[in-house]
Amino acid sequence: MVFSMFHLITYLLLLSVPLAFSITFNLTNINPRHQNRDIVMEGMGANISNGGIQLTTNGQATYFRSLHLWDRRTQELASFSTSFTFVILTNGSNSYGDGLTFFLAQSSSVTQGGYMGLPFNTRPDFENSPFVAVEFDTMDDHVGINVHSVSSAKSQNWFSNVTGSGVCQAWITYDSVMKDLTVSIAGFKNSTVVPQEGLVHKVDLKKELPEWVNFGFSAPFGVMFQRYTVRSWSFESSDLLVDKNKEWPPVPSPNRVKGKLSKMSSIVGFTVMISFLVVLAFVFWMKKKSRVIVSKEITFSVEMNNEFERGLGPKQFSYLELVQSTSDFSENNKLGDGDFGRVYKGFLKDTNKYIAVKRVSKSYEQGIEEYASEVRIISQLRHKNLVQLIGWCHEKGELLLVYNYMENGSLDSHLFKGKSLLAWGTRYKIANGLASALWYLHDGWEQCVLHRDVKSGNIMLDSNFNAKLGDFGLAKLVDREKVLETITSDATVIDCIVSECVIAGKTPKESDVHSYGVVALEIACGQKLINNKAQEKLTQFIEWLWELYMTDTLIEAIDPHLGSDFEEEEIKRLMTVGLWCVHPRSELRPSMRQVIQVLNFEASLPVLHSTMPMASHISSGYACFNYQQAFNQYPL
Repeated sequence: MVFSMFHLITYLLLLSVPLAFSITFNLTNINPRHQNRDIVMEGMGANISNGGIQLTTNGQATYFRSLHLWDRRTQELASFSTSFTFVILTNGSNSYGDGLTFFLAQSSSVTQGGYMGLPFNTRPDFENSPFVAVEFDTMDDHVGINVHSVSSAKSQNWFSNVTGSGVCQAWITYDSVMKDLTVSIAGFKNSTVVPQEGLVHKVDLKKELPEWVNFGFSAPFGVMFQRYTVRSWSFESSDLLVDKNKEWPPVPSPNRVKGKLSKMSSIVGFTVMISFLVVLAFVFWMKKKSRVIVSKEITFSVEMNNEFERGLGPKQFSYLELVQSTSDFSENNKLGDGDFGRVYKGFLKDTNKYIAVKRVSKSYEQGIEEYASEVRIISQLRHKNLVQLIGWCHEKGELLLVYNYMENGSLDSHLFKGKSLLAWGTRYKIANGLASALWYLHDGWEQCVLHRDVKSGNIMLDSNFNAKLGDFGLAKLVDREKVLETITSDATVIDCIVSECVIAGKTPKESDVHSYGVVALEIACGQKLINNKAQEKLTQFIEWLWELYMTDTLIEAIDPHLGSDFEEEEIKRLMTVGLWCVHPRSELRPSMRQVIQVLNFEASLPVLHSTMPMASHISSGYACFNYQQAFNQYPL
């Protein structure tokens, strides 16, 4: 009986819903070892060199596996995205050829003539050789989407710059839910890479292409000679549910077994069957949900490639490279937990350099949006007091960001967790550095950046204890003319939105100033002011600071661990600035330039009102106070 039940359970488990697994690869440096292993070359004008895939007239390169695009029985349709870089060479000629084509098609046979090098025989047979292609036409300088036709269903002008031999970059994605085929391309103007308007065409690939398709690149037979070199190529598709239409195995008849053993067998068998059906239903639900999520991630992936691969600086890492550098994201290498995921220490052997890898949590519902916000913003910013993004990776459903490793960790680990005792000079330098970073974000860059998550845990310290503001997951770019920016409904974690902002549903850049004030007071006093479990105590602490200010004895609130190692005038300035920055009325707070001027002794201290404030409100984990009267004079 035990033997029979074991086989029954095993057999049932083997009947779980079969999957057509996705295709995912990232060939960042295509070379001869990929030929006939990853990439199949066909035609006289096709080979792979150390520079990449080489295609001339009537050459074709396809991935070695066919793509299961959709399933006939379940009618499931896969999403996919691909990106690649390529160069078009004319051997010094100013003449333009027909260009390069990326295609999905039924057959891999190569045409011996034009038609974009697509898989036809001697003439186009659209009914028997269906295809969907994206052509990068250098003769007419356009990018086109072609469906069973040499004429584009939709096209867009393209600055191809053939004579300049520049590296072209393209991103193609298909959303199986929206039925959108999207093409993005970087062009050239005056030998400079420039982003161009994207191209979107609605097409149901389930109606236009067979279940299984080959995909890759082709070069046409044109009048003019051109060589096309594909240097890198990545591809990702979503999993596809399939149904092999198998029948359930028969349950053994109870009549074959006698007595109590027979009844027990029937009950156990029935229980196993019901349990399996429940698991099966759960698998269906999870895969359906997963397919939608994967489709969303794939669409997003193309947008992120646009942000990163236009020469903005960050390097693309492979998932394997980051797994190896962090010892498979070992707990021993974990540096900490952020709002949207964990951060790990890694080591790159090829550069002999330590890195910090931020792994966005898969369980965090808005992880993709926060990842997008962070990479779009921080990849463009350059300031000595901002954490520098050096790389990225989004493979295998993972969202990973790579930063320079900060040897001294976060500010809160020193102030509140006993990592080390920061000398007063170091603390004052950190306060100045943070102020400089926020000034740059608010007023020093071409757009105003709201960080919206300034806190001691997001301030990193390098080997010389210089402040580096990081974690831009909640950051927003806003028009500099706008005083307020509406909070989006998906920004569920905002650590410092003051009371009037919560009521109005707005988050001005002055909320960053408020957050700076909180950090400034933490630096001076050594007290953690962000603590939801002790709101009453926090309120009392601020009231106490105010009393000290009125009696000109703020020095009593200094971190006792400092002893006598401090500059009294600097203490007074930092704590007064801190109180100034947490003013409940955002329009009365200082700008970050004013903060810097006061800290650098370039401006006099503000004169605060002598009436003690009444603390009555704490919001979102920060002390947000409603004072009866607070400040009556401040520098403009």
